[in-house]
Amino acid sequence: MHLVTFAQTKAEYEYKAELEKIFTSVHLIYLPKWLSAINCLAGIWKSKPFQVLYFQSAKMRKALQTILSDMKFDAVHVQHLRMSPYLAANKGVPRILDLPDAFSLYWERRRKVKRGLLRRIFENIEQDRVLKYEGIVREYELSLVCSQEDLEYLVEKDALTNMRLLPNGVDLDTFSANNHDYTHSNTILFTGNMDYAPNIDAVQYFVADVLPLIRAQFPNVNFVIAGQRPVPAVQQLANDHIQVTGFVKDLAAMYNSASIVVAPLRFGAGTQNKVLEAMAMGIPVVCSNIGFRGLGIKSGEGAIMQVEATAFAQSVIDLLAAEELRKSVGTKGIEVIRSKFDWDIIAKRLEHYFKEIIAIRN
Repeated sequence: MHLVTFAQTKAEYEYKAELEKIFTSVHLIYLPKWLSAINCLAGIWKSKPFQVLYFQSAKMRKALQTILSDMKFDAVHVQHLRMSPYLAANKGVPRILDLPDAFSLYWERRRKVKRGLLRRIFENIEQDRVLKYEGIVREYELSLVCSQEDLEYLVEKDALTNMRLLPNGVDLDTFSANNHDYTHSNTILFTGNMDYAPNIDAVQYFVADVLPLIRAQFPNVNFVIAGQRPVPAVQQLANDHIQVTGFVKDLAAMYNSASIVVAPLRFGAGTQNKVLEAMAMGIPVVCSNIGFRGLGIKSGEGAIMQVEATAFAQSVIDLLAAEELRKSVGTKGIEVIRSKFDWDIIAKRLEHYFKEIIAIRN
C-alpha cells in the first residue's frame, strides 16, 4: 500500500516514520493553512464547495501524476469528497471514492439549527455548492458511505447506482470490553474533536437544555467533555461540575471511567465513532437520531435514541438510577459491535469492493 496525503504543518512530518511502518511508501504534500485560505478566497465566485477549494493543490496534482505514471497500481482508494477532483478524470486505474458521509445530508440538517446571519449565509451557499458537486461520485467505479441512512439518501436523491456501504469500524484491541464497573453513576461523558461544529453545538445544547434536568435528579453528576482542540465556546462551559479535558491520550480509559456516554448531536451525517467506541466497551449510550439510524440497530441495543431534550434527559436519568439497566444496555452494545463493526469484518468487505472494481476493468 502507498499513501499520498497532505501535511498542513511542518510538525506533521514527524509522523512520517510511523506511517512508513504501515505503508510501502509515504508521500506528504505540504499545503499550509494560509495557502488553503487563499484558495478559498480566490474561489468565492466559483461553483466548487469551499471544502474542495481548501484542499486544491497543484503540487498534489503533479505528485499524483508522477506516482501513477512511475508505478502500476491495482486500484486507488480516494478518501473524502475533498480529494475527489484529483482522480475523477483518471480512467487509467480502478478507483473507489470513500466519502465517507453524505455531505448534502449534513448541510441539510445543519440548516435547521439556529445560527447567526453571516454563518447562515455562508453555510447555505456551501450546501448549494455541495449539492451540485456531489454528483462527481458518478466518475468513480464505486463510491462508499459509512451509514445505511446516508446510502439510501444519496441513492434516492441522485439515483446513484455505484454507491456501496462500508460501515465505520472499531479497533477491538483498543476499545475492548474489560469488565466495566457498572456500580458508579456519577459521570456522563461526551467525546470528539471539539473544534468540529456538530460537536460544539451538541455540548452547548446538552449543557443548556438537558443537563439541568438530569442534575435536578442527580445533583452530584459530572459532565466530562473530552476531545482535542476545544474552542473558546466549549472551554467556557467548564465549571465545578463540567470538565473540559482537551486532548486525551488514553481515550479507552476515559470511556471506562464513564457511567454513561451521550451523543446529543443535532446535525451531521454518517455514523458517530464515539457511539461505536463506547458500545464496544460496554458503556451505555444515549444519543440523538443523527448517525443512529444508519447503524441498523434498535434503540436499547447498546444505545438509546432520543430526539427531544426532556426525553433525552429522562433516558439518562433512568440509566443513572439503575445499575442493571446500565449493564443490560451496555452488554447488548458489545454484542452488536462484535457482530457488525469489528474492523476485521469491515476490511474484508472493502477488499471485496476492490476486487469488484478490478474485475470491472478486466
